[in-house]
Amino acid sequence: MNILETLQRLWMDSGFVGFFMDGGWKNLIMIAISCLLLYLGIVKKFEPLLLVGIAFGCLLVNISNFYVDGVSSANALYHPELWSAFLDEGSQYYHSYGHIMANGGLLDILYIGVKTGLYPSLIFLGIGAMTDFGPLLSNPKSLLLGAAAQMGVFLAFFGANLLNFNGNEAASIGIIGGADGPTAIFLTSKLAPNLLGPIAIAAYSYMALIPMIQPPLMRLLTTKKEREVKMEQKRVVSKTEKIIFPIVVSLFVILL
Repeated sequence: MNILETLQRLWMDSGFVGFFMDGGWKNLIMIAISCLLLYLGIVKKFEPLLLVGIAFGCLLVNISNFYVDGVSSANALYHPELWSAFLDEGSQYYHSYGHIMANGGLLDILYIGVKTGLYPSLIFLGIGAMTDFGPLLSNPKSLLLGAAAQMGVFLAFFGANLLNFNGNEAASIGIIGGADGPTAIFLTSKLAPNLLGPIAIAAYSYMALIPMIQPPLMRLLTTKKEREVKMEQKRVVSKTEKIIFPIVVSLFVILL
């Protein structure tokens, strides 16, 4: 085998050749989007905890195909056919995590944490641990601002209904309006698992792009004087209050 044949074989067995095959341009577009999101997350600091993870996952999914003689053999990290069998009630592998563990790639195994609802719970614990409830406890009526924000849930729900999504799917889409990714993932995994992928991407992309979406809306709806108001905490909240509050809320919500 001469050098040219060796180089040709190396090229045909590489993932690069896939970009020049039918549909390969779609992967290139997604890779470009991934790089843009990485730039926004790392350089522009647009919600890096969200964007960097989303972008890198998108990057892995779109470059992990491998080829033999120019024909796609498999995706080294993610196998949609395994998850199709997992969701098919007529399949012997219906809801079989063991089958995913035995035959899946890295992304398949990580995805189990999404399907079981593990990640949303861990994220909630992390968010709760990092949240300072002092401003809320010093001014409880500010809770109404958060309640008003949930109007987005209902608007998105009715909008999805008008677009002919069924009740479960509309509820899963609507929860994106709550600007809460873990809730969107958890609810969708229970009500409309077939929409889990697009809803997770939509929810987290939308939240990560808030730094771009909010400024023009704030300039449109408020005056410069209003935007210059500095919100001060009304009183000093004791450490005891900060400890008791999440415990009481947790007990009430869990029992409810």
